Amino acid sequence: MNSFFKQLGKTVSQRWQNQNFSPSAFPEIARLSLEEKPPFQNLDLGDFLRHFCLDDEQPFQTQSTFGQPEIVVFDSPRFYIQLLFWLDGTTDVHQHTFSGAFHVLQGSSLHSRYEFKEPEPITAHLWVGNLELKETHLLETGKTVEITSGQNFIHSLFHLDTPSITVVIRTHNDPGTEPQFTYLPPHLAVNPLHYDALTARRKQLLDVLERANDPDYSDMVAEMIQKLDFERGFFILQNSVGPLHDSGSWEPVWRVFERKHGRLAQFVLPSVEEIIRRDSIVALRSIFMDPQHRFFLALLLTVLNRKEFLRLIAQRFPGKPERTLSRWISEIKDMADEDTDWLWEAHEPLLFSK
Repeated sequence: MNSFFKQLGKTVSQRWQNQNFSPSAFPEIARLSLEEKPPFQNLDLGDFLRHFCLDDEQPFQTQSTFGQPEIVVFDSPRFYIQLLFWLDGTTDVHQHTFSGAFHVLQGSSLHSRYEFKEPEPITAHLWVGNLELKETHLLETGKTVEITSGQNFIHSLFHLDTPSITVVIRTHNDPGTEPQFTYLPPHLAVNPLHYDALTARRKQLLDVLERANDPDYSDMVAEMIQKLDFERGFFILQNSVGPLHDSGSWEPVWRVFERKHGRLAQFVLPSVEEIIRRDSIVALRSIFMDPQHRFFLALLLTVLNRKEFLRLIAQRFPGKPERTLSRWISEIKDMADEDTDWLWEAHEPLLFSK
């Protein structure tokens, strides 16, 4: 086990014990412990990576797929410390069932905080409401942020550098904070860990029909939408939105969903449209590797207010932000191998307003 993380873990453990392992005390303890001896200044990352690859005496590693990868560097019965590597990672808007703090060891990220207002549970695994962006700020190397479990800490991260690495001190699980919702702006909250085997197999079968160019694909989706409840119908609709748009069948299928679910349908259409927008922007990460262009994509993904958009550009780059933005647009247009007209048309007021 790495000596730095071993000492960090012991420090956190002793301080938390002094607070009688109070759940509410843990985020501050984790943050202060990271700030007093910041990993970005005190950890020899190269030495750590070498020993992790060559030394078998390491903490137990989880099967988590969060991170690219996740490495557990300290483990105890009440909490653990992990390193999360991010190559092209963009986290969904989400909350946590654990608490603690995270520290930017390397790289930088655009961090956004949200509030889910007027929540209405439809099932245990799907809620509707209004997700509002509260703040967005740049996290540079060395920054530490507390994590609180539950709906008081809803956030997302767009990692700007490759790789970006964070150190996370976290509890295993905080009772009473489940489910760990993922949010689909602007109106939906879903439990990503909920597994409905029948719905999953149906989505897979629909994927087979779509790839086989089955002429009855859209009719099958429409029949399922008519028959299924709101939760399962939404997941079928979400899974099929791309093929339905590509085939020109989206509108009639959507009208089936809208007629069946009435008031609840008003929460779905804006969220589906936002899923398409966000997925299209995230896909551009594979094309643009320049940190400035990735910063532009991060802003476009999150910030839809021009004043805030320009403020964040000015915070990181010298000169007039309007000129910087104009240069980025020109460079991206010149570099893109595929048509990006949709990008400029969809965001015209944000990008081109005077």
